[in-house]
Amino acid sequence: MAKSNAVEPLSEIVGPLTLVELCHICGSPADWLIDLVDEGILEPLGESRPVWRFESTSITVVRKVQRLQSDLRLNIPAVALVLSLVEENAALKRRVQLLENDPPK
Repeated sequence: MAKSNAVEPLSEIVGPLTLVELCHICGSPADWLIDLVDEGILEPLGESRPVWRFESTSITVVRKVQRLQSDLRLNIPAVALVLSLVEENAALKRRVQLLENDPPK
């Protein structure tokens, strides 16, 4: 069988992560990551901290938060607002793109 040259998404390579694993990968303390969960920036699967699992995309989110805090010296609520606005902006751009490509009726 021929080997595929397609790049697999990170989420398919790395399974769900525990809080400890996410701390280790991102070099961040658990208390800080828990603050991100409390603020709604990270959304773990599971009802309680001992069983929390984070999707691999959480790594990217944590690194964005780290950069925003480092570069702009934002606190966690401000980071949550910035990330929300970035997401909303991207959604609006997608909507405009769809409307521009929709042929007139």
